[in-house]
Parts: sequence; C-alpha cells; structure tokens
Amino acid sequence: MDTKKTRLFIKVERNSLPQIADKYPFIYLERGRLEIDDSSVKWIDSEANLVRLPVATIHTVLLGPGTSITHEAVKVMTASNCTICWVGEDSLLFYAVGQCPTADTRNMQKQIQLASIPSKRLEVARKLFSFRFPEVDVSTKTLQQLMGMEGQRVRALYEEKANQYNVGWKGRSYVPGKFEMGDDTNKILTASNAALYGILTSAIISLGFSPHVGFVHSGSPLPFVYDLADLYKENLCVDLAFSLTYKMCGLYNRALVAETFRTRVIESDLLGNVSKDIKKILGLK
Repeated sequence: MDTKKTRLFIKVERNSLPQIADKYPFIYLERGRLEIDDSSVKWIDSEANLVRLPVATIHTVLLGPGTSITHEAVKVMTASNCTICWVGEDSLLFYAVGQCPTADTRNMQKQIQLASIPSKRLEVARKLFSFRFPEVDVSTKTLQQLMGMEGQRVRALYEEKANQYNVGWKGRSYVPGKFEMGDDTNKILTASNAALYGILTSAIISLGFSPHVGFVHSGSPLPFVYDLADLYKENLCVDLAFSLTYKMCGLYNRALVAETFRTRVIESDLLGNVSKDIKKILGLK
C-alpha cells in the first residue's frame, strides 16, 4: 500500500520538514520508544530502526498509538523547549499536552492580547467570517449578526447537500456518549468533526498558539479550535457526511469514513493552510 496516499503524517526526513522561523513545527511518531543515549534523544521504532531526533530544532513531538517515552527523554526535551502531545492515529484525536515552562509564548501573547480587547476581538471575528462570506461586507456587522448569518448558512448547507446526494435529513443530532443512536449522516458528522478538532488542536499548539483562547466561540473547551474548524468543515465534514451516507446505503462503515476523511485532508492541504490562515486572521507577519 502506498502510505503517502493514506496517511496524514508520513515518515519524514529532517530536510523535508516544513520550517517556521528557527524551528520545525512538529513531527509525528507512532509504535516505538523515545529514550536517551549520550544526552541525545533517540527514536526506536517497532522494527528496531534507530533515529536520533534534533529536538532542539523541533517545536512539538506528536506521540501516536504504541509509543512510550522515558522520564529522562522528557527532561532533555523540556530543556530544549520541545513540547510533547499525546494523540490518536494521525493525530485524529487529541488527548493531552505537556508544555515546557520556558516555551516561547510570543504567538500566544499576541492571541490573548487580541482576544482581551473587545474591538480587536470583533475585528478578528469579522476576518474569520469573511472567509465564509467573501461576497458580504462584514466590516459593520456585530458578532450576534455574524453568528446569525452563520447559523442560516449551515442550515442551508445541510439542506443543499441532502438534496445534492438525495439523502434524507432531519437535522443535526448528537447525544454525548451515545454515538450509535444517531443516523449515518450524524455519525459521520460527529466522527469527522472530532478528527478535524484533533488535527487542529495539534497544529495550533505546534505553532505556539492556545486552543483555549477563541474569538467567536467562548465558554467551551477548545474555542479557537472551533473557530478555525468552521473554515474547513464544509468539504471535510459536511460534504463528506452526505456523500458517504449515499454510498454506504444504511451500513455504517467506520473504515471508509476514516479513509475518505484522510484523503480529503491531504488533498486540501489542511496542515499547510492552517498556519497561513492563522497568520492572516490574527494579522501576523
């Protein structure tokens, strides 16, 4: 199987990592062990291959399924200001993060500054909505007006996709902890949304921002993640859900959902666009 077509995070070499400023944003590892050898961090994979990691030049290490890490490795990575995240396969789920006490907080400071000043927060919110309403002048809209426009847009989008794929639709419905109670379309929406949130949380932390400081959403666990997710949901989640509902003919296929979602994420270059979009939205150089 060609892993480049089926994986979001593939095995990378140092010279192929995307670089931001003086650090590479992240590297994803799974099924192996991180430990120390002569004060350097080494990665031993499931086939006993050994790779020394330049943790001083990596902002974040994403640890996927089947990984273990020694206490000494955590100490060395902390000294190098390398953040550690524990994630699901391909970072489709985000579990926890260990951040360094001396990590660079410049991006987070800028984010908090913009969010704490009402006029600046509204300005950023308008930029977020301008991505979704390019034909509308949002410069004078209040946040309440923008959220009302978004609600109408999403409801219309659901109806449009239902008609396009000839799928019955009774509305968005999800009961936490009772995934199986939903119809196929709602199941796919729930699963793809969770996967999108996992990827965005990893990317936001890797870039030095906080997933907890939002501009449109508030009072929720990951408001900035939800702010950004709305930019990408139409293709990655909504269209995916209705198109697969039609294909599955009443038999929910988890593997097909995961595979199709991965393909769309790769084709849309989500990981490459997130950094650019955040900079545009927050007005960063």
